[in-house]
Amino acid sequence: MTDAFSEDHEQVVFCHDRETGLRAIIALHSTALGPALGGTRFHPYPSTEAALADVLHLSRGMTSKNAVAGLDHGGGKGVIIGDPATDKTEPLLEAYGRFVESLGGRYVTACDVGTYVADMDVVARTCRTVTGRSESQGGAGDSSVLTALGVFQGMRAAAEAAWGEPTLAGRRVGVAGVGKVGRLLTGLLADDGARVVVTDVSADAVARVVAEHPGTEVVADVEALVREPLDVYSPCALGDALTTEVVEVLQARVVCGGANNRLARPEVGDLLERRGIVYAPDFVVNGGGVIQVADEPARLLVRAGPAAHPRHLRHHRGRAAHRPRGGGHDRGGGRPAGRPARRRRPGRPADVAARPLARIARYRRSRRGPWDEVPLSARRDTDSGTAHGRPGRRTRGSTPWVAAEPRPSRPRSPGSLKYFSPNTDLTALQREPPRW
Repeated sequence: MTDAFSEDHEQVVFCHDRETGLRAIIALHSTALGPALGGTRFHPYPSTEAALADVLHLSRGMTSKNAVAGLDHGGGKGVIIGDPATDKTEPLLEAYGRFVESLGGRYVTACDVGTYVADMDVVARTCRTVTGRSESQGGAGDSSVLTALGVFQGMRAAAEAAWGEPTLAGRRVGVAGVGKVGRLLTGLLADDGARVVVTDVSADAVARVVAEHPGTEVVADVEALVREPLDVYSPCALGDALTTEVVEVLQARVVCGGANNRLARPEVGDLLERRGIVYAPDFVVNGGGVIQVADEPARLLVRAGPAAHPRHLRHHRGRAAHRPRGGGHDRGGGRPAGRPARRRRPGRPADVAARPLARIARYRRSRRGPWDEVPLSARRDTDSGTAHGRPGRRTRGSTPWVAAEPRPSRPRSPGSLKYFSPNTDLTALQREPPRW
């Protein structure tokens, strides 16, 4: 039996909605850097214990991924137990959104295996902390595009470490899983001149890739793929792809893929090192998607206009908007005769379209708040830590009731990530205490 307390998670929530049949688990591993960010996986787990083990493992990996990417987020993950082809319904996704909303902003969800952009639009009907939404809803669209691009670039870097050239031209690359990320990765590899071999449990997914890239080879299953004479092995399906048995028969010189938590056990990393296999850590190379969705809340605020801005900002700007322009008792909107036109304050944009951005910029320099108070990606700036003046001083242009405080310096990630070992301890990258 999996022990939820053995993984040092902050919170594990079991979600059950009898009316819709929802059975889900949400795990928050760490919120030291900010609200936990991680996708929601929809998968037919054989048991609740298997789902619990997977969500605990995945959420721990998200802590490392968000820390290495330099995001103001901790690690979390959600899993929904069921077959997405038959069990996924809009009422079920709405019920799941209500459970995510009940966490009060501690968890920000997104797409993962079995969930798509359209699903996140449905979840957003009942939950505010949702990213990975469609462009028509103000989101950034499919995050798997940047995930695949990051894996491809990581593969090129690993190729340079193994063979001295950052290219896959002429190399034989095996891709296990050609769903969202694997399919896009196959196209990038083909464009680079690689010879691609694929496999997937879905015959339709394989047929779609072969139709798009006719030169693609196909093998029966993963067991056959790892025994092929490969230069690069790219697991892009579920986790635990690298076991002791797989590594012992693997002929590839490089391992780099889009799957999370590829190492079934920590000792597998040592075996890869002994065999001289270049291993690109999953939490480094597949972070493109999470970087994209982490920036989405600020875009939603700008797109929605002043009504969607943080309530402190809305209140402050609303008072100024309703103040008579002429001053005194003039309610006509003009200025008294003889008074010169008011000069525009330096630094304030004249373009009306830029005002929402300027408000966010001023607000983020004055305070840091919860997810529903401050845009996640708009909290990082290059100021010295004070807002428009001395700490604690309220100055013109800042939020009037928040005293600015110097912010502690942000810890920097190691300068070079390609030398990380599979068992690198990333707890030093976490900040204490939480500041969100």
